[in-house]
Amino acid sequence: MRNAGDRLKFIPPLMPTLVDKPPEGDGWLHEVKFDGYRSQIVIDDAEVRIFTRRGLDWTAKYRGLVETAKGLNVQSAVIDGEIVVLNDVGVSDFGELRKAITRRQHDLYFVAFDLLHLNGHDLRDMPLEDRREVLQAMIPAGERIQFSEALPGTGAAVFHLVEQAGLEGVVSKRKDSKYRSGPSTNWLKAKCYTIDEYELLGVEREPGKPAFALMAEPSTGRYVGSAFITLNREMREQLWKSVQEHAGTAPNGMKRPATQWVKPGLIGRVKHLRGEEDLRHASLQDFREECAPGKLRT
Repeated sequence: MRNAGDRLKFIPPLMPTLVDKPPEGDGWLHEVKFDGYRSQIVIDDAEVRIFTRRGLDWTAKYRGLVETAKGLNVQSAVIDGEIVVLNDVGVSDFGELRKAITRRQHDLYFVAFDLLHLNGHDLRDMPLEDRREVLQAMIPAGERIQFSEALPGTGAAVFHLVEQAGLEGVVSKRKDSKYRSGPSTNWLKAKCYTIDEYELLGVEREPGKPAFALMAEPSTGRYVGSAFITLNREMREQLWKSVQEHAGTAPNGMKRPATQWVKPGLIGRVKHLRGEEDLRHASLQDFREECAPGKLRT
C-alpha cells in the first residue's frame, strides 16, 4: 500500500514477445490485439492523467477520455490499455486514430486490459486473472472506457477467428502471471499477416542500416509504403542487380528519398498486416520481373 500523500506515477508497461502463433494449453487467456496507441490511465483523487507507452503525458490530447475516467467509481488507479478508433464494423482503425485525436475526440475509446494499482494498493503481484476480474467490475458498460474481453477457445481457434475477422492479431497471457515492466514471455503476441504483390518503385540502401523497398499499387502506381528487405544474401545480390538494370527516376510527386529509383517492371512479393490501406509491418519476401507474370524468380 502506498504512503499517504504519494502521487501515483506512470509505470513502464509490460511488453509482449512476438511469436508466430498463440500458445496452447489451459494456462493462457487470449485477447484481440487492438491496433492503436498503448496507453496508461492514472487516476489520483480528482486528477486524471493519460500517458503514452513511453511515459509521455498526453492528457491534454485526450480530453474526452479524461472526463470518462473521472466518472469511474475509484479513488485512485493505474489502468493499462490501448486507445483506439473503431470503424463502421467495430474494428480498430489505426489510420484514423491521429485524425480523431485532433478533430474527433468523440470517436476515441480506451480498451482496458489490466489493472496495476487500485485505491492505494499495488496489484502487480496478484495473478492476472484476479487483476482482470477487479478491472472488469469497475468499468461500466457503454462508456468510452471498455473492458477487453478474453475470447473463449484454444489459441489456434481464437487466432483463426481473429484472422478471418480481419483483425491485427492475438495477445495471449498467462492467467497466473504477475505484472513486470519490460519485455516478457508471460504475454505473447501473434499478428495476422497476408502476402500481396506490389510494384517496386525504388530502394533505400545505406551502409550499416536496414534496407527498404518502396512499393506501389500495381494498378494505380500509388505509393503504399516501404517493406523491410529480409532476403538472404544471394537473393539480395540479385535484387541489387535487377535494380541497377531497371534504374529510373523518382515518380512525379514522390518526396521520399531513395538510394535508387527504378523503372516499372519489377514486382515484389510483400508480407504485411492485413486490413490496412497502406503497408504496415511489411517485409519483402521475393521479387520477379513483370515480363514473367505470376512466376516468381527462382
